[in-house]
Amino acid sequence: MNSEQTMKKPPYGMIAILFVGAFVAFLNNTLLNVALPTIMKDFGITTYSKVQWLATGYMLVSGILVPASAFFVTRFKNRHLFIAAMSVFTIGTIMAGFAPNFGMLLAGRMVQAAGASTMSPLLMNVMLTSFPREKRGAAMGIFGLVMIMAPAIGPTLSGYIVEHHDWRMLFQMIIPFAVISLLFAVWKLDNVMETREVHLDFPSVLLSTIAFGGILYGFSAAGDKGWSSPWVYGTISVGFIALIIFVLKQLRMDQPLLELRIYKYPMFALGSAISVIVSMAMFSGMILTPAYVQSIRGIEPFEAGLMMLPGALIMGLMSPITGKLFDKFGPRVLAMTGLTITTLATFGLTKLELDSSYTFIVSMYTIRMFGLSMVMMPIMTNGLNQIPQTMNPHGTAINNTVQQVAGAIGSALMVSFMNNRTKATAQDLIAEAKVNAAQSGTTPTPEQMQQMQEQIMQNALLDGITHSFLIAACLTVVALVLALFLKRVKVESAAASMDLKKPTK
Repeated sequence: MNSEQTMKKPPYGMIAILFVGAFVAFLNNTLLNVALPTIMKDFGITTYSKVQWLATGYMLVSGILVPASAFFVTRFKNRHLFIAAMSVFTIGTIMAGFAPNFGMLLAGRMVQAAGASTMSPLLMNVMLTSFPREKRGAAMGIFGLVMIMAPAIGPTLSGYIVEHHDWRMLFQMIIPFAVISLLFAVWKLDNVMETREVHLDFPSVLLSTIAFGGILYGFSAAGDKGWSSPWVYGTISVGFIALIIFVLKQLRMDQPLLELRIYKYPMFALGSAISVIVSMAMFSGMILTPAYVQSIRGIEPFEAGLMMLPGALIMGLMSPITGKLFDKFGPRVLAMTGLTITTLATFGLTKLELDSSYTFIVSMYTIRMFGLSMVMMPIMTNGLNQIPQTMNPHGTAINNTVQQVAGAIGSALMVSFMNNRTKATAQDLIAEAKVNAAQSGTTPTPEQMQQMQEQIMQNALLDGITHSFLIAACLTVVALVLALFLKRVKVESAAASMDLKKPTK
């Protein structure tokens, strides 16, 4: 099999094993979102930005390690690579499932992420190798079913378990599935991808770690320390400097850690840019919505998760359909339709009130997820179709890196905007309450003071959440404008394009 040939018969059995592994890995991206308030109480954590590290830290480690996945996928046989990755993931899951303190829980999440970081690039490369370009839309639609539905059902599953069991069950229930997937991999997994002798450039690994780690940590810490903290802007500055050096180094290397020259392919570059914006909006919504329904509406964890189930089901059901529609109509129609729907629904979430109806919340969230389901896989598949198949490991590594980094930055930014807006609004409302009390000449009782403070914080938090949704809506408008320039990649021209220095027009 040469670099531009695909297998005559796709290895469905092996793909199924990889799907199970990828499903439990993706599920962990959002499994803790609804459980964060419960974990805060259990470990006596006072700030949301600290416990949020269980979510953003997972994406941070993935964002650091995914760049190296192109090397791993190119250098090692897919059987050995999957077994190693699933073993690490299982160890991390056991650590988190029996964690006696927050430090051990966070460490377990980091180890989980280290194993999960290779799952998506490996599965995507096997899919790209196994199906011809003209059938990749439908195949990648099935992949999207795992990539989108697994993290989307996380809040619902998490809510049920947190309400009826200890939160540690979130990890303990995954252990059997991870072990079974690992055993099937040892027993049945074959090698279907070509490998070649490549060398890992350790300075590049170090630079990518400093770059993505610094940027992600700085943005995540901003929610707790504030943007004026030297630790925040210092780590972000160091991260961006390291990123610039990393990019320049990759462009000069014959065997780079990440082949950034594939950004010369216009549809890959445009798809990557849209993916960054959409990931920021999508992951931020998955954090802001549980914060609203639990902290403001006081809805129980299971009901909070159940409110997100229709959106999860819609995304899962739409993914294969979207893949087939992509094969027929191309990316532009789907992306523009999906982003228009997403933008309108996100603007709808800026109208949330203290007593917004259950139906309104579920409807807006579901419509938003429906729109998002029509965007991600078409633009990614279209971009990957334009690059030579030998560059697939680098293309998938770049896509996964930018998604993880954008998702973590988006979540951290939105939480930071929410916190800052909440503090500012609370100060204004407190000052207004003091003025009103002075003008009325009455002194409220301690019970009235406590009730007033609780009401002020509720209104301030609501203002912070709706403000963050407004920013997310503006981001989707930018993505919608970029989608106007999408063009369908012709299979013939893509297959013929083998020279990275002469990108397809």
